[in-house]
Amino acid sequence: MIAAFERFTGLGLREQAPAWIVAAGHGATHWIAATFYLLLPYLTEDVGLSYTEAGILVSTLHISSFIANFGSGMVVDVLGRRVLVQAVALFFGAFALMLFGISAGLIVLILLVGVIGATNNLWHPAAISFLSGLYTKNRGYALSIHTLGASLGDSLAPLCVGGLLTVMAWQETAVWGSIPVLVIATLILISLARMDKGSDGQVARRISSGEYFRGLGKMFTNKAAMGLCLMAGFRSMTQNGLLMFIPIYLANVLKVGPFMTGVGMFAMQVGGLFAGPIAGAWSDKIGRRPIVLGAATGTTIVVAFLAVAQSEYLFIAGVSMLGFVLFAIRPVIHSWMMDLTPSNMHGSATSALFGVQSGLSFIVPIAGGWVADAYGVGAVFYMLAGTMLIANVLVTMLPESERLEE
Repeated sequence: MIAAFERFTGLGLREQAPAWIVAAGHGATHWIAATFYLLLPYLTEDVGLSYTEAGILVSTLHISSFIANFGSGMVVDVLGRRVLVQAVALFFGAFALMLFGISAGLIVLILLVGVIGATNNLWHPAAISFLSGLYTKNRGYALSIHTLGASLGDSLAPLCVGGLLTVMAWQETAVWGSIPVLVIATLILISLARMDKGSDGQVARRISSGEYFRGLGKMFTNKAAMGLCLMAGFRSMTQNGLLMFIPIYLANVLKVGPFMTGVGMFAMQVGGLFAGPIAGAWSDKIGRRPIVLGAATGTTIVVAFLAVAQSEYLFIAGVSMLGFVLFAIRPVIHSWMMDLTPSNMHGSATSALFGVQSGLSFIVPIAGGWVADAYGVGAVFYMLAGTMLIANVLVTMLPESERLEE
């Protein structure tokens, strides 16, 4: 079975070790965000926020992530210290979450959420460019391991945090939730530090500021790359809207307890645990476009179903189906972007991709909050199905990426 797995992925298990360590770090960034989203309904009630005010708090996460894009890609490509940047991002994100749990004022919460959003963005250019350079011929699979880490973080956090919320206040839960992130940051710094010292030219290569700005100009005139960024932005709008409103719908509309709310979020993430690696490895063989198109279409259909699911069991069943199609897209989009851009600009290409995603995503919490206040939380899912439909249309307009060299 192990031999068959290695043939399918094209990599031996030992060769995959750095990818799995980085994936753990990616899981930690999503653990932080997932903890925040799960705490949100209880924070909203405790602090006395409206849905619109809660939306402003969530939008801060995306706005700060968007602003961080203007420097994070350049830091990664020019500095070349990809592992160090990953560790720094995790340390600062963990400390912000820890302070988040002992600071209940809205203004302070907004500032700390801003730190979480900025460090979350700083992670991606460093990690994705690191893996893309290390696994040039197995990029789709390597980046699917990276997104598998995200799914693990997103799925384990709701279960653990949901359980903690049954025995302690949300403030204490936030403090305890920061500890695993600090542990993983230390592991990354120790185990991968040698790769920051130039042992692999592709992974640790630095470029001058002149090279950086010349490459940046070429990247922003690449119509395929910019079209892919726009499509990913609309998909990200849908995903982030779901992350905010699924727990709110479960807790406030279907009236399930905190543990069942965590189970609902876990149900969405568990599908990505299986779909991501399969989609990533398969895209290395047949190309990126057909995988993205099929998964985007499936996502649109399932999100529309959530709008009419009135039973908690039907809703959670729909959410579990959603995970298979929604999260299968992520590693393939990232691989597609790496295919379209030169290796010495992968950090900035990742920043461009996540910048567009953040720039569009900050609209959804406020717009969704307004829709929820005016028409009910269920109506938000119709809006999210619409944003995903736009992503579908954009996929059909994109060219297939060039195959990786064997």
